[in-house]
Amino acid sequence: MSLVESAAVRALIVVDVQPTFCEGGELATEGANEIAHRVAAYAAAHRDRYTTVLTTQDWHIDPGEHFSENPDFVDSWPPHGIAGSPNAELHPALADLAPDVQLKKGQYSHGYSGFDGADERGRTLATVLAEAGVTEVDVVGLVESHCVKHTALDARRAGLATRVLTDLTIPVSPEQGRTAHQELVAAGVELRDSAAL
Repeated sequence: MSLVESAAVRALIVVDVQPTFCEGGELATEGANEIAHRVAAYAAAHRDRYTTVLTTQDWHIDPGEHFSENPDFVDSWPPHGIAGSPNAELHPALADLAPDVQLKKGQYSHGYSGFDGADERGRTLATVLAEAGVTEVDVVGLVESHCVKHTALDARRAGLATRVLTDLTIPVSPEQGRTAHQELVAAGVELRDSAAL
């Protein structure tokens, strides 16, 4: 399939590239700032591969047990991605991204998957992709072992051909990254390096 043909049906989903998940943020992963810059550079260089570029953001208002003063880092977490805070905005590296659609998620729930979110018109990610005629997605962003994984798994459940670009994401830990890879591959998600596309 040519790039022109694939651009007619493929979307880039940029998951939660926000300062809250980067060094200095409330729920930081080491190396996340570098990923933010890599994602920005990739999107700028390869925008023509995608019909639609979408971003998701954790935008927590009152997510219940997702937040805890004594988090277990499995089901509960320190407060992060707080709606309206500077660290919940898109990372400054994405200032020139100009996404076609921005979705916010997790206002009143954990919101791990981009498919839990909605845009300013109330459209879900599934609706946005369907309206754009998208059949294939590339998923990048923060972090691989959590929101990137859940977004990719939900994309597969929605019947979309799904790739995670492994050089444009990072797990919380190598162990959690290996577990995420196993789950993704088992679900039929393709793991690719963006340089090999």
